[in-house]
Amino acid sequence: MRIALLVTHIRPEEKLLIGAFQAHGIEPDVILDRDLHFNINAGMEQPAPNGSAWGDYELVMERCVSTSRGLYATAILNAWGIPTINRYSTAALCADKLHTSLALAQHGIPQPQTRLTFTPDAALNSIDSLGYPAVLKPVTGSWGRLLARVNDRDSAEAILEHRETLGDYQQHIYYVQEYVHKPERDIRAFVVGDETICAIYRTSPHWITNTARGGQATNCPITPEINTLCQRAAAAVGGGVLALDLFETPEGELLMNEINHTMEFRNSSTPTGVNIADAVVRYAITQAQPALEVAL
Repeated sequence: MRIALLVTHIRPEEKLLIGAFQAHGIEPDVILDRDLHFNINAGMEQPAPNGSAWGDYELVMERCVSTSRGLYATAILNAWGIPTINRYSTAALCADKLHTSLALAQHGIPQPQTRLTFTPDAALNSIDSLGYPAVLKPVTGSWGRLLARVNDRDSAEAILEHRETLGDYQQHIYYVQEYVHKPERDIRAFVVGDETICAIYRTSPHWITNTARGGQATNCPITPEINTLCQRAAAAVGGGVLALDLFETPEGELLMNEINHTMEFRNSSTPTGVNIADAVVRYAITQAQPALEVAL
């Protein structure tokens, strides 16, 4: 079985994945995204940077730090018929918060109230309709970067002016959500294939609870409600290997906030007691086997 790991550099997650592959008797080929050179006309028979033909791989696992590099690479590989985790169609939905929100809405999955506008004046009207505080987010991005909680109209006007003056075109797309008064934590759940394998609470006195921003991870039991919501949301974006962020409202309702297609999990295996890397690798092997059977 030939499997490639497409990376920007080897992070703790990639070390865990390589070790899990090796435990299953598979030595994955590590390909650096900075070495990629796709000849669009040549197709899958052209060599990868390590000299193997792309068509020799039953599966490529995309683990790029750069969202754009990962998206373009998986778009090309899927067009050539090479399976990837995750598929381009899923990654493209999850990489853009608007597309994620649309997919959730189309499948009737509860999420925070969300608005999208294209001018500061329209954004102010949207915030007014949601009420203060509200949250301004870039449509692309991760690790809680460039999120802003606006507590009143003065702060909203200041942030919108800065984005309009200093930002690129994506900062001129105003994605606004209601502020959910969660209990100083949110939930990150991990879905691999058709199973919600584990979840963590991310707890912080700050309203941004990402572990990359200092949130503390503890085990969150998978309740039937969490499992059902995560399975529905994962199916809405095409499934695969996903990390889903959920909010608990003061009324006890669960809301789906975001879905991540290239998940980090270094801080989650220990508190949950689940070997996330092994679960991902087991799923990868099942996805590579159909391609191998077709080739045979």
